[in-house]
Amino acid sequence: MFELNDYIIYGEYGVCQIADISTPPITGIDKKSKYYILHPMRTAGHTIYTPVDNTKVVMRKILTQEEALELINRIPFIDAIWIANDKLREDYYKKAMRSNDIVEWVKIIKTLYLRKEERKAEGKSVSATDEKYFKIAEMCLNDELALALGIPSDKMKDYMLNKVGDPMR
Repeated sequence: MFELNDYIIYGEYGVCQIADISTPPITGIDKKSKYYILHPMRTAGHTIYTPVDNTKVVMRKILTQEEALELINRIPFIDAIWIANDKLREDYYKKAMRSNDIVEWVKIIKTLYLRKEERKAEGKSVSATDEKYFKIAEMCLNDELALALGIPSDKMKDYMLNKVGDPMR
């Protein structure tokens, strides 16, 4: 169980702070059940109510500073994913994002970065699906690492480049 004010990763919302653990004033819910009342980092004023015992959406604490630094050092050694079939690749992205596995996010980012470069070299554009998952994965990764390291989210890419060089190599 998480604690009040913890930062967690919640589904595709990414980083959320637990604002309360209580029964929300919503009609039709079991008044005996406890809920996490979450405030997503990216959507000010938005509130998410999720049961404490929710098994449909993966929730986890954000990385510690040490874990974040270790992950950044591992990024050059994390392999991209090569799935030729567009539908199967999208299914993989969906499952990877729902898993809230930060290494999977890195794989998605690396894959789509390389795919984008390849398509650009061929004079082609990136699909809307690829662009969507790239943005979601990058946002989730940057927000979590930024919070763990105390760095502004919009500075994470530069931080990683300075720390390990081009993480896409």
